[in-house]
Amino acid sequence: MLAERLFRLRLSNVLVSMNYDALTFLTHPKLESVAGVWHGFFTRQGGVSEGIYASLNVGFGSEDEPDKVAENRRRASERIAADHLITVHQVHGKRVLRVNEPWPTDAAPQADAMVTDCSGLALGILTADCAPVLLCDSKNKIIGAAHAGWRGAVGGVLRATIEAMIDIGADRRSILAAVGPTIGPNSYEVGEAFPQPFLDQDSQNRLFFTPSSRQGHFYFDLPSYIGKYLALEGLACTVQLGYDTCADEDNFFSYRRGTLRGEKDYGRLLSAIMIEA
Repeated sequence: MLAERLFRLRLSNVLVSMNYDALTFLTHPKLESVAGVWHGFFTRQGGVSEGIYASLNVGFGSEDEPDKVAENRRRASERIAADHLITVHQVHGKRVLRVNEPWPTDAAPQADAMVTDCSGLALGILTADCAPVLLCDSKNKIIGAAHAGWRGAVGGVLRATIEAMIDIGADRRSILAAVGPTIGPNSYEVGEAFPQPFLDQDSQNRLFFTPSSRQGHFYFDLPSYIGKYLALEGLACTVQLGYDTCADEDNFFSYRRGTLRGEKDYGRLLSAIMIEA
């Protein structure tokens, strides 16, 4: 069970779980050590949605009942103690927005990352296999949040996020990055053409692809690929939580798992970071 696993990881000083009532989120000690900054990778537990969306589905883009999604967001925002929970209309690109004030949820601009130096604004990323990446300048109190699926990752969304943080005063040597729950290398089978954009970027990226038992298919290690390119940015530290969203149905939504089952839709997880007031 998640609680048992998290307890063991907490003893090894790798991962910390915070559990209030039924709503559960994951944190990492590296980011937790930064005073005045809150972060969390929420699981699917603790919401009001039902069926394939059970229970903390925060995605208005799903076919879930909007009132239930709104209540799930309210619960998450309350746990964060945020003045506002800010999300964007994610499109698998690399556009980064600087957030100085909230915008209406039903008018969220298209982007895949946000940065801010304002307190009380929780930057939220929605995922269901893609990697949520939360970033924090531990000295200058500047934060970022990025949605890094394979398209965004190879397209440069993480570099764009780091550069946007630097533009408003961050120092890359003080930036900590945490890669949250994402589809794992044993779950992410891809076709023959899939590796080419990664090989065009760097032939050494072949190391992130392992042949599967099916002819012309591979398993792709998205978290390690993201880790490589974050390491190249010269940050203070990059950490991985190491959870496979596709393999852990009890705790995470997964687009890939739903697709393999022929399900009509899927829930969205929330990951967020905020400068505390």
